[in-house]
Amino acid sequence: MSNKIVLINGHPDKESFNFALARAYKKGVDNTEAEFKEIIIRDLKFNPNLEFGYRKRTELEPDLIDAQNKLKWANHIVWIYPVWWGSVPAIMKGFLDRVLLPGYAFKKREGSVWWNRYFTGKSSRIICTMDQPTWFYRIFNKSPSHFAMKKLTLNFIGVKSVRITAIGPLRLSKKEFRKQWLQKIEKLGSRNK
Repeated sequence: MSNKIVLINGHPDKESFNFALARAYKKGVDNTEAEFKEIIIRDLKFNPNLEFGYRKRTELEPDLIDAQNKLKWANHIVWIYPVWWGSVPAIMKGFLDRVLLPGYAFKKREGSVWWNRYFTGKSSRIICTMDQPTWFYRIFNKSPSHFAMKKLTLNFIGVKSVRITAIGPLRLSKKEFRKQWLQKIEKLGSRNK
């Protein structure tokens, strides 16, 4: 069975280094037998506000239904985004709120604190950029976005195998630093990791 990869790009700026990283990953995948689909959040037409929480259903826009279908189809989910304020960009947070819904990604059990996870058997790779050294983010800031995405989002819905590639500091980085990272990310794509 070939790998089915979906790449979700959470950066709102198409001129960003994150878009270059996404192209590098895809270039690597293109040299393999893997099937590949992409979700570019900035291009989706949707309201990022989960207006009623889970109290009342907010109808899904066609782009979000398409995104849900791609996520269900994939067995490996790659996320590319910048770390802003220790979290993900607002548009990506809205995407998570609107797409990973009860009944689709998980379901709370009646009369229980436990839940069913609907994304079991999938793996994920997080590729994130930041303006601080990755060791500083890890040691002094305790990696809040890593914890939120890995443990509180992906593990919560059943994705157990989550690897994180953090790139930083990006601000003031030299061309050679970026070139090396593009090569590393292309290699990840060629290994379907």
